[in-house]
Amino acid sequence: MERIDKWNHRYQNTISWPQPCQVLVNYTHLLPATGTALDLACGLGANARLLAQHGLETFAWDYAKAAILQLQSEAQSQQLHLHTEIRDVVAFPPQPATFDVIVICHFLARGLAPALIAALKPKGLLFYQTFTRTTVTPDGPHNPEFRLADGELLQLFQALKPVIYHEEKDIGDITQGLRNEVFLIAQKD
Repeated sequence: MERIDKWNHRYQNTISWPQPCQVLVNYTHLLPATGTALDLACGLGANARLLAQHGLETFAWDYAKAAILQLQSEAQSQQLHLHTEIRDVVAFPPQPATFDVIVICHFLARGLAPALIAALKPKGLLFYQTFTRTTVTPDGPHNPEFRLADGELLQLFQALKPVIYHEEKDIGDITQGLRNEVFLIAQKD
């Protein structure tokens, strides 16, 4: 309950809307023209709003009631149709063969990987972006359990076919590029 309270407090005090995650913004052109999409652990739903604007039937799940209530209000003001749900996605993962697209950004529950793979329909796409243990700035969670080891995202979703994988680590000019994070777009056969 303490974690839920922390996130509810955070979302109640948010004064600006976040941007969609970089992997989704950079590769929106890979989204299907129609279908169902899930923004899992959606927070304030920046990714869900983008998916709905793209024309996908979009579901947005998070266990923070404050985030879902704000997202519902924002979606209504933008006249976006979103299926929102206050849901503990770890305890209640998506059902098999339900979604054409699943987006996860800055959320890590390694044990969910098999359920996420199963939840994709054939040819479904997973867009995943989260923090790595190789860091160059203090951004992101301090607990290493909520950060991926080098190459771990590929291992977690090895049952899917990688389409795009991006992990810059601490190579080269660390003031440029996407640092502290990794992203993957992968497709189910």
